[in-house]
Amino acid sequence: MVQEHSRLRRATGSDLRAIVALTEQAYAPYTQMLDAPPVPVTEDYAPRIEAGEVWLLELSGRLAGLIVLERHGDHISIFSVAVAPEFQGKKLGIRLLDWAEEKAGEAGVDLVKLYTNARMERNIALYSAYGYRETGRRANSRRPGWTLVDMEKHLHGSLR
Repeated sequence: MVQEHSRLRRATGSDLRAIVALTEQAYAPYTQMLDAPPVPVTEDYAPRIEAGEVWLLELSGRLAGLIVLERHGDHISIFSVAVAPEFQGKKLGIRLLDWAEEKAGEAGVDLVKLYTNARMERNIALYSAYGYRETGRRANSRRPGWTLVDMEKHLHGSLR
């Protein structure tokens, strides 16, 4: 088996089109299921890139996935995790979640939060299996009629 060279790097403005394309592709099954694109698909990523919130996972020079992290006072919030369809099933989403936990530790916080659509049951199951717990449900102010599931994971021992 050939080992692929990988790297995680902060996105730059020149990555914008690739970020939009990967996000649309990765969320396409949910866009179809929900009859409308999830919020990450319609997001304006330019300000997020400028703020340093978008990180890209490249395998052998190809964009395989991305994660968008927001830094808050007491936690890191994951806005989006997306893996290109041709790279799905290789545990890259888990790798990106692991990396978010590393970034939280570097930031000196032991809490990672995220939210997902209540109809994205596969995501809820994956996050739950990975140690996230549901903390509540709320209406999605950006998509009337949709319900968000808030989840969080405490990273005990990550603080020095």
